[in-house]
Amino acid sequence: MYVIIVGGGKTGSQLASQLVKEGHTVRVIEDRQAVLERLKEELSPQAILAGDGSSPKVLEAAGIERANVLAAVTGEDETNLVITTLARFEFNVPRVIARVNNPKNAWLFNSDMGVDVALNQADILARLIAEEMSLGDMMTLLKLRRGEYSIVEEKVHPNANVVGKALKDINLPPDCVFVAILRHGQLIIPRGDTVLEPVDEIIALVHSTQLANLAGLLVDAQASLGK
Repeated sequence: MYVIIVGGGKTGSQLASQLVKEGHTVRVIEDRQAVLERLKEELSPQAILAGDGSSPKVLEAAGIERANVLAAVTGEDETNLVITTLARFEFNVPRVIARVNNPKNAWLFNSDMGVDVALNQADILARLIAEEMSLGDMMTLLKLRRGEYSIVEEKVHPNANVVGKALKDINLPPDCVFVAILRHGQLIIPRGDTVLEPVDEIIALVHSTQLANLAGLLVDAQASLGK
């Protein structure tokens, strides 16, 4: 995969390093001399392009016509929006990602501006806090369809009502399915006659509206009654 990253600050350089480690081809566009000097120590010369990433000529020089993904992660929201608009509507980049610096501008980062995914740090932190408060130890592994569905991992509490029950006898929430069970280091494909044991780790695909209901099945039933 060929990825263009506009903005070589901490976010851009860390993203570039990670993608390179995973075997992707990356080009980082940056116009600040001090940042360029740092990037030369972290990335190969071929991965760096000096210039203004909001310039169509610079984007063309970076090979945007063959880019699979463009990530606009500069420190200026206005610049990021110019870049995403060019990437989507001028160069038809299949996947466009943008960093939101000021949460008040988040509403601008939408498909009309060429943005597929907006990275709003404040929003991400708020969601993490909300999940931690409402879902206990449930861990979100992956979000699908723009957050409508999640793949989550949760341990079965020893006192949960589902312990000792076969899956066919458990009333799962709507739009929820168990994908796998991790037990003593072994992965089990769930079937109707699979019986849940204490401390099983459940991996489930669940709709966002049913996360709390799923968590409720797997928690300490005695503690829930005491609330």
